[in-house]
Amino acid sequence: MSRTYKATGINLKTQALGESDKIVTILTREFGLIRAVAPGSRKHNSSLGGRSGMFVVNELLIAKGRSLDKITQAQTLKTYPGLAKDLGKLAASQYLAEIVLCEALSEQPQEELYDLFNEHLHRLEAVSSANPSGVLAHLAHAVFHLLALAGLTPQVQICCLSQRSLKPNFTDPNWQVGFSIPAGGTVSLEARERLRKEGEKEIRAEQQRSRGAGEEGINNQYPMPNVPSAMLNAPFPMPNTQIVVVHRQEIPVISSRLGAMELALLQQLSQPEIMQIDSARDYDWLSVEQILRQYAQYQLGRPIRSATLIDSYFAANHDATV
Repeated sequence: MSRTYKATGINLKTQALGESDKIVTILTREFGLIRAVAPGSRKHNSSLGGRSGMFVVNELLIAKGRSLDKITQAQTLKTYPGLAKDLGKLAASQYLAEIVLCEALSEQPQEELYDLFNEHLHRLEAVSSANPSGVLAHLAHAVFHLLALAGLTPQVQICCLSQRSLKPNFTDPNWQVGFSIPAGGTVSLEARERLRKEGEKEIRAEQQRSRGAGEEGINNQYPMPNVPSAMLNAPFPMPNTQIVVVHRQEIPVISSRLGAMELALLQQLSQPEIMQIDSARDYDWLSVEQILRQYAQYQLGRPIRSATLIDSYFAANHDATV
């Protein structure tokens, strides 16, 4: 077996190693996620210095090692310089990289994930720096597509309870729909209220039946003088006894409530291209991003640390424009 191999990949994460090296985590088309040493890349005149930076796409020649592989050659194919020039774009890119790191597999081709990540980095870089909501919109679009690729798409077109389609009602300013992270998507508040009332009604009915069929009442109505008392008090059912188990549909916890605009924005994220809705405000896109963030963190089982940079950036941006 050859001790070297070729791969095309994009750098997702770097960390210092020793005095002059870096460990680079790379998403490759051919082998999925790999970690390799970029020797001497922290030296001022190193040829691997710029090639081992974040979001640089390289054609690599890698030598296998006992614990870590080593990059021996790197030819840069693409960079995203526009991301580093804008704090919002950089934060959004790091945010997406964290999701990719959670989803990517090792020692398996990851062509779809590789292409999707690069496509959304390209779209983020192309957003005008004078349009902060555009960064949020493209971030939400990318998160939705990454979740969909992993088979974790949130249900946003229909109600998770009634399975009926949901359409935003722009005529009623107070109209809302729920989003339940444990249930996996949008929930009609009317359907949830009906389920709650039905559940309460069933509980009251069972309580009444239990009170009417107490042990004393049963013994008085159906005396069983020849049945031993040990048999009556046994923890297991008597032979030929039927037990009815009722499974109620659980009432989903509402994680957040969406207005008509927020639902409309969320529903169009499944499309290949994002549609800019002129009446959408930064607040609407930020709300959609936070919903997807909470859902992604729940599904991936870990926090997205770069999300705090998104909060800081847009809070500062809001203060600057007020």
